[in-house]
Amino acid sequence: MKNAIIIGAGSTIASCVIDKLAAKDFNIYLLARDSEALLEKQQDLNVKYPNANIFIQAFDVLANSMDQITEKINICFDTLGTVEVVLIAYGTLPNQKLCENDLKEESSALRINGVSVLEICHHVANKLQLQKSGTLAVITSVAGLRGRQSNYIYGAAKSMVNIYLQGLRNRVNQYGVQVLTVMPGFVDTKMTAEFKKGLLWAKPGKVADDIVNAIFKKKDIIYTPWFWRYIMLIIKSIPESIFKKMKL
Repeated sequence: MKNAIIIGAGSTIASCVIDKLAAKDFNIYLLARDSEALLEKQQDLNVKYPNANIFIQAFDVLANSMDQITEKINICFDTLGTVEVVLIAYGTLPNQKLCENDLKEESSALRINGVSVLEICHHVANKLQLQKSGTLAVITSVAGLRGRQSNYIYGAAKSMVNIYLQGLRNRVNQYGVQVLTVMPGFVDTKMTAEFKKGLLWAKPGKVADDIVNAIFKKKDIIYTPWFWRYIMLIIKSIPESIFKKMKL
C-alpha cells in the first residue's frame, strides 16, 4: 500500500483529496488544528475505506513551535515508512483592510500563509530527498501571480511560496522527488463562504480531482480549473501604469 501525509486536513479541498486517496487504498496521516473534526474524519474514513489505515495528529502552525511541528512530521514518516505523497493544504484568507492597519495582523497572515509553509516544505523535502522518491504538493493561489490592492497581503505570501517551490523543484528533481505547485482560482470552500459565487468559481471536488491527477502524472505546476492559466496571463500582461489605477 502507498502512504500519504495531509497537512491541513481540515480544509475543504484537502478533505476531498483525502477521500480520493483513501479510495485508492492509501494509508493516510492527517494533521489539522481541530482534534474533534480529525477524529470524526478518521471514523468516517474507517467506515468508507476499510482497506486504508488512517492516523491523526493535532497540528497548529501558530500554537506549535517549529521544533514541535518538525517532530510531528517525523512521527508521520516514522509511522508510515516510505511516503509517496505529502500535501500541504492549510491557510487563511486574511482581512486585507485589517492587515493594512495592524502590523500584527499582517505579520500573522504572512506567517500562516507564507513563512510557515516554507519551513514545512524545507523539512518535508529533506525527508523525501533521503528516501529518493515521493511528491510534495502545495496548494498556493493565482493571487500570488500579481499584487492587487484587494488582497496583496495574501498574494505576497502565496508569491513567496510559488517562488520557493520553483527553486525547491529545481533542487530535488535529481533525487527523484516531485514538487507540485497547485494554483487554484476561486473555489467554493469554507474559507470563501461569505463571497458571492459566479461562473469562475469551482467546486472543491473538481480541484481535488485536478490535484490527484497531477500527482500521478508527475506535473510541476497546475492551474485549477485550467482556464485560470489564461486569465492570469491577461492580468499579468496589463502594464503597471494602467494596472495601478484599476480597482482589483
